[in-house]
Amino acid sequence: MKLCIVEDEPISRAVLAGITSSMPGLSVEAFADPAAAIEACRHRAFDLMIVDQQMPGMTGTEVIRALRELPDYRHVPIIMVTADNNRAVKLEAIHAGATEFLAKPTDPDELRLRVGNLLDLRQAQRALADRAYHLAHEVRAATRRITEREEELIWRLARAIEYRDGQTGEHITRVARVSLYLAQALHQPTTFCHNLFLAAPLHDTGKLAVPDAILNKPGRLTMAEMDVMRRHTVVGGEILSDGTSDLVCMAQDIALAHHERWDGTGYPHGLSREQIPLSARIVAVADVIDALCSERIYKPAWTPQRARAEILRLSGSHFDPACVGALIRSWNRIEPVLTEIGSTAGTSAEPARASG
Repeated sequence: MKLCIVEDEPISRAVLAGITSSMPGLSVEAFADPAAAIEACRHRAFDLMIVDQQMPGMTGTEVIRALRELPDYRHVPIIMVTADNNRAVKLEAIHAGATEFLAKPTDPDELRLRVGNLLDLRQAQRALADRAYHLAHEVRAATRRITEREEELIWRLARAIEYRDGQTGEHITRVARVSLYLAQALHQPTTFCHNLFLAAPLHDTGKLAVPDAILNKPGRLTMAEMDVMRRHTVVGGEILSDGTSDLVCMAQDIALAHHERWDGTGYPHGLSREQIPLSARIVAVADVIDALCSERIYKPAWTPQRARAEILRLSGSHFDPACVGALIRSWNRIEPVLTEIGSTAGTSAEPARASG
């Protein structure tokens, strides 16, 4: 343990240092200059301070006030040594942060007892702080493990949905990455971007309820079949409803609203503009551009450049213009993701069917 003494009078300083330095396990450093002591405290951690009240340049109360402003000294015990019995002086020192008082001349036995008691208090403080730190570390580690398991389950569920849709899982990974880049280009908070990256792969959760004959039909869907297909948004919203985390709530928004359109002509509820959650508006762009660039049983793949042109053409009708602007700004990051698909470009496609 370390003790700092601030006392300008040489004899008193020597007496205080001599008495306390004989205590086992205690190293003592004494200062005549209050300013020098405060500067030392900025760089060294003392466990206990003994401060004289009447000093030239700074009073003990002013020293205590300066110490309490240092982050590491908010709870360090401080003994004020004073020959002044003025009540107002003591109250001011207490208000500044003094822990104990010792009268001059100092009684050696009383000094040892008070120093010993306050060092015990300081040890208890440090033990409690260490325990709090370790508990916080354990909580962070446990939270991280829970989060990792949640993320793993999300990706496994999303891949199961993709297999159900006749894909192998790359589509959801690309949609997640493109959605992330769009959110970052829109300057969304880090937490929003992270949740979107994990929630975007669940956009087609409701396709679990779509019959295989419709889901894998090679030709154009009939009106009745299209009605069944469009139900996947509602079913996905129901599956992901009543979530207790921001991540699952965002996934529900995306599953339910990623086929809504900026102009209000989408489904299932005909929402328009800002009525559509931002997460769903972002995923709508990511989902469609990836679908256009992917070969499906009902269409060949488009080139990324052609798919981008289609997204631009539908800005302000199908898509949020701000999200389309984000696509343009982050195209140098997004185009390589779409190029990874590796399919040859085709000559025709239907954007409505391509978007699911």
